[in-house]
Amino acid sequence: MASATAKAPRREGLVRTNVVLDEALVQEAMRLTGIRTKREVIAEALRRLVGLREQEGALERLWGAAEWDGNLAEMRKRRVFDGSR
Repeated sequence: MASATAKAPRREGLVRTNVVLDEALVQEAMRLTGIRTKREVIAEALRRLVGLREQEGALERLWGAAEWDGNLAEMRKRRVFDGSR
């Protein structure tokens, strides 16, 4: 017979938590992404947030890493505007 205090099987890398979320924001995220569960939409949001911060860090590390010896003022003089933009 199972004990009333038996613990659920542990899944590596997962953590259970309770959070208060903006329900309208969660529903909008689910609608826009097609994701059907709150757990998955939150996981996707976290993945995207981490990815965005990693990209920002990579860009900061690259800032000033490349040398350029062009003449921006000269390039702007030669620019042709055709009105399509």
